[in-house]
Amino acid sequence: MGDPRERSGGADSADDAGRGASEEWGDDGSDDSDSSGEANTGMARAEAEEAVTVEDEEATLRRQIEEKYDFENFGPRDMAEMTPEEWEVAFDPDTWITGEELLVRVEDELKSRVATRDVFAVVERAHVDGADVVVAYSDTDYALVYPDGSVEGRGTVVRDVKPTVALCSMDDYEVETPPENWQLPAPEEIPDSGSELGNWMIQLLAGTQLLVGIGALVAWVLVGMRENIVLLAAGLGFVFIGLVLFTMVANARLSQRFRVEEYRSRLRSVGTASEERPAFLPLEDDAFERARTSESDDGL
Repeated sequence: MGDPRERSGGADSADDAGRGASEEWGDDGSDDSDSSGEANTGMARAEAEEAVTVEDEEATLRRQIEEKYDFENFGPRDMAEMTPEEWEVAFDPDTWITGEELLVRVEDELKSRVATRDVFAVVERAHVDGADVVVAYSDTDYALVYPDGSVEGRGTVVRDVKPTVALCSMDDYEVETPPENWQLPAPEEIPDSGSELGNWMIQLLAGTQLLVGIGALVAWVLVGMRENIVLLAAGLGFVFIGLVLFTMVANARLSQRFRVEEYRSRLRSVGTASEERPAFLPLEDDAFERARTSESDDGL
């Protein structure tokens, strides 16, 4: 038989080993818990710092926007200069106007801008995919405005229409009421030339210069050609200036006639002289007719 003390000593050793293992495992678990807590605290601190940084950046951008733009006289040109980031900071999307009210506001604003010749376009209503849209088109470009505020099209008309839609979607923006005759003029209504007062003034000055130059040359011949070189130089100078001024007047008149004819051609292309619409429009004529029928029914 073995010695009981030996057995007792073995048991004590086993207990000590068990306690050591338990302490070792317990220490490791405590370390893992502390590490996890520190990591969560670090992440929360980083998120808070990032949120503060974003708020600071937005506040700085908002101050720059307030200094850059005059919101009391805010217009389409200012809207066109705005970046998407500036737009998101300056305006609250929850207050935007949509639906039929937006289409009415956009239509009135575009008609007012056409009346002041800020926009070269014909503005109409059309019926597309079961909904009314505002259509603005020129001789080369077009834009479709949908009830949700989206804009589809191409060219300069889209660049004119997008800022207008953005402004009209703002509740505090006052839309101008278009005049009764807001449409683009007919080609035959465009005069051949504008005011001739400026041209007549230049012609008068040119004639004076020419007469003075001719007089100086005549005096140079009569007095003596060799002794009065100054008269020769002065006479040639005045004659040259007079001819240059007459050439400027002639060129201005030709340019004016060219611009008038070009404008008339654009008006013919856009259909102001007839009921025909440009062929590049993605809508058929019956889309416009359906919109007119719908407006008539609403009026009843």
